[in-house]
Amino acid sequence: MLAFICLAKFCFSQTDTTSLYLRFPTLPPFSLTKIPDSSSFTKANLVKKKATVIIFFNTDCDHCQVEIKNLTAKIDQLKNVQIIMVSAMGFNVLQRFYEDYKIADYPNITMARDPSYNFTSFYKVSFVPQVYMYDKNRKFLNVIRGIVPVEEIAKIINR
Repeated sequence: MLAFICLAKFCFSQTDTTSLYLRFPTLPPFSLTKIPDSSSFTKANLVKKKATVIIFFNTDCDHCQVEIKNLTAKIDQLKNVQIIMVSAMGFNVLQRFYEDYKIADYPNITMARDPSYNFTSFYKVSFVPQVYMYDKNRKFLNVIRGIVPVEEIAKIINR
């Protein structure tokens, strides 16, 4: 009887399906490949005591293209925020996007590739764009899926 109760408890117990970014609400360690030079970009490269915004995107996504146009047009509202644009797409495609949108002109934006999908898996990215916001202490603030007005990001970051 005891074996039956233990088996039933095991079979009917629920697995914690909470996303990792919610279970561990601080910015996780990561290893990405920077565009345009293929250098390594990790959590250690982030400026301490500065808010961080992570944007998952794809170059062929119309909503992502609108997001980057809005972001760069109003970048002055996020001048004290470090922005990491992350994609798992191929390096050459990301390089072209980097050049087309003149990302080099925006020193607080880092574009990077997630070749191992570890970072993307941590956040369970299912569609793009997805915008994750962290405060200056690297504590999770919010996630917004879809196009996010720059004013909304600034409001959340500056609470």
